[in-house]
Amino acid sequence: MEAVLWYVLTGTRGGANRIRILRALDERPRNANQLADDLDLDYKTVRHHLDVLEENGILEDSGDDYGAVYLPTDRTRKHWETVETIMEAEK
Repeated sequence: MEAVLWYVLTGTRGGANRIRILRALDERPRNANQLADDLDLDYKTVRHHLDVLEENGILEDSGDDYGAVYLPTDRTRKHWETVETIMEAEK
């Protein structure tokens, strides 16, 4: 999981926005529209990053399509120290 976190958050384009999304979701779960508003990002951009984070097992959603709320998976929470290390390194 640590390798996946490093790759998705630092080794690919969009890593900075994915880190911003994770920081926001660490504060509280949100849906894609709330994230777009709160982070001042385009909705489609947020959706793309959420999809990447979900496909890699970093986030999960709960709820229906449009209103689905996102939060870190249990697996991500177990490796949260790595996430924090990455966040600090990317400041």
